[in-house]
Amino acid sequence: MEGLEHILTQHPFFAGFSDEHSRLVAGCARNHRYDAGEYLFREGSPADEFFLIRHGQVALEIVSPGQAPIVFATLGEGEIVGASWLVPPYRWMFDARCVALTRAIGIDAACLRGKCEADHDLGYELMKRFLPILVQRLHATRLQILDVYGKR
Repeated sequence: MEGLEHILTQHPFFAGFSDEHSRLVAGCARNHRYDAGEYLFREGSPADEFFLIRHGQVALEIVSPGQAPIVFATLGEGEIVGASWLVPPYRWMFDARCVALTRAIGIDAACLRGKCEADHDLGYELMKRFLPILVQRLHATRLQILDVYGKR
């Protein structure tokens, strides 16, 4: 567990996290390895983890029946994947497919939600970190939509 705690503290998402909170989060963490083409998760499946990318790349995709998947973001080392674990009904709203060998730390959602409920300071720290990422990704998606549909 100390190995995972050290890895967490080195990840940009957890930079400046207190030692106590790092230990709490590490208790919910585990290592993952995915080959290119494998999925971290699929749309509609339970959002039971979020992921810290340590190595590799993950494409976030929207799939429409009869169409090729639309990649709306590609994330890499130092980034996080997944926020659907934060909001009921805790289901993924898109696919996350590895485009290269990817190593990630998965954080168990139920475990972390329980710890946030017990320690509201931990929950607040996590929200302060998730919210700017979500806003930035929403803005990036908005710019993509303007680029695609704004040309007439």
